Amino acid sequence: MVALAEAVREGRAPGAEIVVVISDKAGAAGLDRARELGIEALAVERRGRGREEHEREMIAALRERGVRLVCLAGYMRLLSPCFVGEFRNLILNIHPSLLPAFPGLDAQRQAVEHGARVSGCTVHFVDETLDGGPIITQRVVPVEDTDTAETLSERILAEEHKAYPEALALVASGRYRVVGRRVVRK
Repeated sequence: MVALAEAVREGRAPGAEIVVVISDKAGAAGLDRARELGIEALAVERRGRGREEHEREMIAALRERGVRLVCLAGYMRLLSPCFVGEFRNLILNIHPSLLPAFPGLDAQRQAVEHGARVSGCTVHFVDETLDGGPIITQRVVPVEDTDTAETLSERILAEEHKAYPEALALVASGRYRVVGRRVVRK
């Protein structure tokens, strides 16, 4: 989230504006960080509600603020078809692997344990599948023989901070189209 905010502030994502940061946890560090950056921060807690009911409240909050593009950062739940349908091909997510390899949790550990020679990160549009939406951009990170999940994670994170703003800039520019499962640059 901070990398995106800095990219917007520095003009590296022309046409993009961060209107609000939403978390499902009132005590989330990202909310405090957003406030420090002068961005509205909002907690929409689950409070024992079902996924769709909770997401409808988030959708309402986003629509009230005129949000047209959603960027997930650290949101570790699958979005319902209701939410995805509301923002079809307008939800971006970042994942710490070269999708379609190692979707889901612990991608860096999976890469090390499987003996992958390269890993990296992927920014993709969110669809109803787990880390399966159309890929916008990827960055490659070599997996060293001495890597642990932690050391690989650090190097991937550095690339995530470059890839996510790059993908946001492309999507905000409108110079792409989604054709099936592919993101084609215009």
